[in-house]
Amino acid sequence: MHIEPGVVDAVKMTLSYGTAIAAVGFAGKLALETVKKDGLLSLTVRSLFTTIAVFCYFQVLPHHPVGISEVHLIMGSTLFLIFGVGPTAIGLGLGLALQGLLFAPLDLPQYGVNPPTLLVPLYAMSVLADKIIPAKTTYTDIKYTQALALSATYQAGIVSWVAFWAFYGQGFGAENMASVALFGSAYMIVIIIEPLVDLAALAVAKSLRSLNGSVLVEKRLFAAA
Repeated sequence: MHIEPGVVDAVKMTLSYGTAIAAVGFAGKLALETVKKDGLLSLTVRSLFTTIAVFCYFQVLPHHPVGISEVHLIMGSTLFLIFGVGPTAIGLGLGLALQGLLFAPLDLPQYGVNPPTLLVPLYAMSVLADKIIPAKTTYTDIKYTQALALSATYQAGIVSWVAFWAFYGQGFGAENMASVALFGSAYMIVIIIEPLVDLAALAVAKSLRSLNGSVLVEKRLFAAA
């Protein structure tokens, strides 16, 4: 979980419910759009893959407490490029919930603060992708600078939301501000690593042209918009 128990007390948790409902509701809209575009089977299969991946990102890959929260390698831009925004949104929500249910049940009361922390940056990254990746360019052909921009947007969004919850819950004391700053600086490592992972994953995908048109991946991976 990104926001640890106690950071936002029970009285202030009401706001988290509203933001979580909005973030999850928009994920539902994206899911419906994916069904209309690619079919229910494609949404289901890709969402299963992203859920498993997100669960592994949170539970299996190295993660360390830094400042106000934990630093995870959440490959949001990688999942987005390969599986699309709808399945990635579902995977982020379900993967995080599964990790909490199985390994961190004491964190579940805090679950409401986490969906917007992960999903709103995804939505922002999706909008950016439409602006910086030309319609004639497939995702397998994006440049490092484009991958970096997507990753930086996603990770900066996560840091911003964590900072918001920290300041909302604990105020602007010197210790809390230093803790947030330490957390944000640690995420710079992720911003450096993730674009390289994106390009490596896309290079592998490029060699698997048989997946073109498959229900397993986002169509834009191989076909221009």
